[in-house]
Amino acid sequence: MSIRLARVTLREIRMALREPFEISSGRTTDRRILLLELEDADGTTAWSECVAGEQPSYSAETVDTAWLALTEWIVPRLLGRGVAHPRALDGLLRRAIRGHPMARAAVEMGAWTLLAERDGVSLSRLLGGTRDAIATGISIGIQASPDALADKARAALATGYQRIKIKIRPGADIEHIHAAREALGPRAGLMADANSAYAPSDADHLADLDAYRLLMLEQPLAQDDLLRHARLQDRLATPICLDESIRHVEAAEDMLALGAGRIVNIKPGRVGGFTQARAIHDLCRRHALPVWCGGMLESGVGRACNVALASLPNFTLPGDVSPSARYWERDVVTPEWTMDANGMVAVPAHRPGLGVAVDVDRVDDLTVRTRTLAMS
Repeated sequence: MSIRLARVTLREIRMALREPFEISSGRTTDRRILLLELEDADGTTAWSECVAGEQPSYSAETVDTAWLALTEWIVPRLLGRGVAHPRALDGLLRRAIRGHPMARAAVEMGAWTLLAERDGVSLSRLLGGTRDAIATGISIGIQASPDALADKARAALATGYQRIKIKIRPGADIEHIHAAREALGPRAGLMADANSAYAPSDADHLADLDAYRLLMLEQPLAQDDLLRHARLQDRLATPICLDESIRHVEAAEDMLALGAGRIVNIKPGRVGGFTQARAIHDLCRRHALPVWCGGMLESGVGRACNVALASLPNFTLPGDVSPSARYWERDVVTPEWTMDANGMVAVPAHRPGLGVAVDVDRVDDLTVRTRTLAMS
């Protein structure tokens, strides 16, 4: 049976982070989050999340540009229009809407969840997931000093996280990584994420990171510069992981052809939804490249989508799917996402749809604007 959207309600909510989160491009203390409630023509409903941020720093998209794209172009194009399967939305929207992958993903991922709800299956299993639990890593923002970072890294390892990611930038890199490695010991999984903070001229400096036996160096150079990533990878023993550069499966193909990296961070919101995310996963699996699922400071709705995706077989590295309490005093889903002492997050593989319920009263309390679009 086809998917035919009858109604889509957008809600912007605002949530305060438990502690500020800083990367090379800026600092976040509060999150503006765009949630969508989708209703199919048969009355089935499902929720999704647009992962765009407050500022055009990580990507060109923001909450406000996504709101505009969704209300003016994307949702009106789809209301009342039947598609045989949610994966058909990827090609339809890519042809009709240039750019705006996070906005497109919010609807595409919502359609997958609608189908899972209607069929009474988990989103994980609908996507092809095979795991009942996934390994979890933590992302630690840039800290004021190496000692402060070492303390946070040590505490994270003791909590059970299986991989520690350190955000870096020029002036807060080698000494910080050295302190983290000293604190964690030689065998702990440690990686660095630059969020495009470096230039090709920094190659010798970045090569100094090889001494710390990192799992990977994530996105050191500009997101649109695969060629120079390839040259840098030739210079480094540390595997380069690409994040912002991989906007669709064609970019992953280019990465492979150029040798621009050895690992891919797949964020479904960044690549336009689950259809592209699965295509990238399958491509990397065929070429024996590991993948993992990154995070975008999502609420529990977006985290549910990440958990479902990360249950696919080639997600062999711990992802950024930290429990709700890592970021929020109180999440917008029940039950909240949790992690066991071994750093594992359970996949709700035997519950339909997202596997968690949206706390509508909580969402209502946090909502600062809303708009509903419905087919006529």
